[in-house]
Amino acid sequence: MSQEQWNAVDRYFTDQLVPADEALSAALAASDAAGLPAINVAPNQGKLLHLLARIQGARTILEIGTLGGYSTIWLGRALPEDGRLISLEYDPAHADVARANLARAGLDKIAEVRTGAALETLPRLAEEGAGPFDLVFVDADKPNNPHYLEWALKLTRPGSVIIVDNVVRGGAVADAASTDAAVRGTQRMIELMSANPRLSATAVQTVGSKGYDGFALARVLT
Repeated sequence: MSQEQWNAVDRYFTDQLVPADEALSAALAASDAAGLPAINVAPNQGKLLHLLARIQGARTILEIGTLGGYSTIWLGRALPEDGRLISLEYDPAHADVARANLARAGLDKIAEVRTGAALETLPRLAEEGAGPFDLVFVDADKPNNPHYLEWALKLTRPGSVIIVDNVVRGGAVADAASTDAAVRGTQRMIELMSANPRLSATAVQTVGSKGYDGFALARVLT
């Protein structure tokens, strides 16, 4: 197996199941033109997020890590007209690109991008009574994954779904001796998921155009 073959399979699935979309293509083009890193989810992964939000019947979504808003568009399109999505982005330049992309997609009325360190923004959301959110998608700086999980639990309800991206770290998540901060943060988050009786969780390895990685999926029980 090779990256070339993974790319080919992703292209096949995307061509068959994820039709070309002007707003999504424009979002990627605008992000690239602005110099944003190409670390957005793949199209078939975006469609998975969309389907999970639909299956969940989500009316409120919290996203931690906006980048250019590509995944935000997928999630926002799963919401009803009176739904609400709040996405948190550290970099103001990235947030500006995302806001323009969301407006182009017609989602600026239900999707809001807030700028600043998420660990400063999340307490303000709690103070505002912004939750509970039906779905939380975490795709931000990995060393803080344990803190993001803790905040996700504070801002959700029984039945809510929490999704955390990029948990495999190229297989390094299984390396107990790793000193990489992103790996250690992810390991700690998985340990917290395992130990918390409020959560039922699993994690899945994936391969594709984004390489070897995976995601964690959890449901809040109580």
